[in-house]
Amino acid sequence: MAKYFEVQVTVHHEVDGGKGGVKIKKIKENYLVDAMTVTEAEARVVKQFEDSGVQLEYEVTGAKESKILQVID
Repeated sequence: MAKYFEVQVTVHHEVDGGKGGVKIKKIKENYLVDAMTVTEAEARVVKQFEDSGVQLEYEVTGAKESKILQVID
């Protein structure tokens, strides 16, 4: 039986802060990951961000086992 984990990531986006300044906006994103452990789920999210080729500042801020039983395509 598959296990799913909810991994929360905070992504730091640079936005125009007005008056020529730059402001950092933090956006929380949630990902559902099929993995055997929390550690594996976090590692998969980090790998996904690294492999995307986009240079973003981010941090994994939480991970927990999901109550979702099955993902139906």
